[in-house]
Amino acid sequence: MEKKRILTGDRPTGKLHIGHYFGSLKKRVELQESGEYNPYILIADVQALTDNFNNPEKVRKNVREVAMDYLSVGIDPNKTTIYIQSMIPEVAELTVFYSNLVTIARLERNPTVKTEIAQKREIFGESVTYGFLGYPVSQAADITAFEGKFVPVGEDQLPLIEQCREIVRKFNSIYGDVLVEPEAVLSSGKRIKGLDGNEKMGKSLGNAIYLSDSEEEISKKVMSAVTDPNRIKKDDLGNPDICMVAYYHHLFSSKEEIKTVCEECKAGTRGCVACKKQLAKNMIEELKPIREKRAYYEAHPEEVDKILMEGTKKAREVAKQTMKKVKQAMKLNYFE
Repeated sequence: MEKKRILTGDRPTGKLHIGHYFGSLKKRVELQESGEYNPYILIADVQALTDNFNNPEKVRKNVREVAMDYLSVGIDPNKTTIYIQSMIPEVAELTVFYSNLVTIARLERNPTVKTEIAQKREIFGESVTYGFLGYPVSQAADITAFEGKFVPVGEDQLPLIEQCREIVRKFNSIYGDVLVEPEAVLSSGKRIKGLDGNEKMGKSLGNAIYLSDSEEEISKKVMSAVTDPNRIKKDDLGNPDICMVAYYHHLFSSKEEIKTVCEECKAGTRGCVACKKQLAKNMIEELKPIREKRAYYEAHPEEVDKILMEGTKKAREVAKQTMKKVKQAMKLNYFE
């Protein structure tokens, strides 16, 4: 029985953090090990350049950083194809073809695009680039080039998958039944809040713990986490529901520990420092195997490069076959 091809990916704009770990990485490992899927993971460097066009070195450097994060959490290159977007020219070619099927007005109405443009005002001002506005078209090419049937996404990304489905339907209505229409699979992974309580964790916000952070860095960051602002003294009664330390205990501690932490916080019998130290210990312990595996790949970059080259080569062969069918349908297969 043929395995179902499933596509995921990340923009290489920085190392991956625990938000990525709980939000998507653990699920990707589960899907990989299930035996039901043929996973492809895209390192979307071209998409990263849409809002990092003036810092290409940052994007280039983080391609390998992201790849090492994948490998460190258990992504197996023998079971999952990891590839680099810019090294698949067929994706860029498909993007050009698809751009004729989508209006500017439609892109401007895309809720995800509207939100992200608002977030990037400091980069673009009032002049959004063509590349950024059109990245859903490029994303559609990423998905359809590999005939991806399933695309796991969070709710905020659903409009992008619907945009892709519209492009596929429009293309097939004009040129014949060529492209596979993908299905969004709503990810069960939840978005993890930052150390400061922000709904989003990220480098620019300075509120993230990275998979590559040392034990010292983890401890230091945990000690800075926001707690109940109304709890001034150790014996003040606390509210774990508004404490980020309690929030992270739910991710890294046992049920018994969580119960004790919350009860003692409410009773004012446990101080925030002790609570943070216990959290840091648990966090360090869970992330230790990841850090150790990552350290190996940091010492052997040639292995990472080989994995990326082989994965990209495999992915491109798939994209070539898709492009052959597309060009035949569009009457662009000259001299064949």
